[in-house]
Amino acid sequence: MFVAMNRFRVIPERANDFEATWLKRESYLHEMEGFMTFQLLRGAEKPDHVLFSSYTLWRTRQHFDAWVQSAQFAASHKRAGNSQPTIIGHPEFEGFDVIQQLEAHAPKQPETVR
Repeated sequence: MFVAMNRFRVIPERANDFEATWLKRESYLHEMEGFMTFQLLRGAEKPDHVLFSSYTLWRTRQHFDAWVQSAQFAASHKRAGNSQPTIIGHPEFEGFDVIQQLEAHAPKQPETVR
């Protein structure tokens, strides 16, 4: 699996606008082979910015690369930067190959005695 993340340093006064933009925008991720999940994360608030990160999980790096080259990617990013600035600098991309994954398991149900 491959994790694609972008870190955004958002101007504190524009954090709600930044969130609203993401929540309202059209996403085409679900159309892409290999797409598994997406999360928009809000992190620490610092004096000069609020940290946000987009987290997308792909089956493989090749699936992510296909997304970046796709018409769906272009369509979902066509309005980026068309409004008042909300971020400081440029998003910072980070890509990771998943080495280990641990998951919670449902607790074992007690056996019914009849």
